[in-house]
Amino acid sequence: MAELSAETADAGNKAVSQVDRAYEALKKRICDGTWAGGDARLEREAADEIGVSRTPIREALIRLEEERLVKIRPRHGFVVLPISIADMAEIYDILTALESQAAARLAEKAGPGAALLRLERAVDAMDAALADDDLGRWAEADVEFHRALVEEAGNSRLAAIVATLSDQAHRARIATLHLRPKPTRSNHDHRAVLKAIRAGDAEAAYSRHKNHRKKARDLIVSLLTEHGYNAI
Repeated sequence: MAELSAETADAGNKAVSQVDRAYEALKKRICDGTWAGGDARLEREAADEIGVSRTPIREALIRLEEERLVKIRPRHGFVVLPISIADMAEIYDILTALESQAAARLAEKAGPGAALLRLERAVDAMDAALADDDLGRWAEADVEFHRALVEEAGNSRLAAIVATLSDQAHRARIATLHLRPKPTRSNHDHRAVLKAIRAGDAEAAYSRHKNHRKKARDLIVSLLTEHGYNAI
């Protein structure tokens, strides 16, 4: 009986692993722009591309639909949901409010230690990426900075909300990555936020991060408009 239970558990873990694999692979294709807004795919096509069966694809799509990244079309696969410029402005407004609150909360925490180290590493990675003119690496480090900010603040519900919105914002970041000026100013902003957190200055951490996110919103919306993106 024990052996049977172990085998059942192994089978269950393998199934979960396949769903997670499908979920991450599908999300990556959406967030990095491989599949653009409005693109339609069949379940079988996605399964063949990723190398799993249709069952984990179907379960992964349910999660992605909950995150408003896809729309499932029964018997017709799914379509990647486009994000309009107005949608993007709203997403950035919410991210600005929630991340700024996280920055203030992190500044208030006594002895952030590991949290500070994680943020410092992300900013250092951004500086190194820009020195190498590697915008792809810069974008990855930028994502890590913002992820660390909300995760280390210690509010799991806030982190979950931000994670979903950040996936959508990342699509705009990638679409405009090579259209924007070199993001040196963005790195300076990150260091200013980090300095306020290190000093335990919640008010400064909040205001500096709020200004940083507002500038990012204005830049991305401007670039999308200027280059004729009605949606991404």
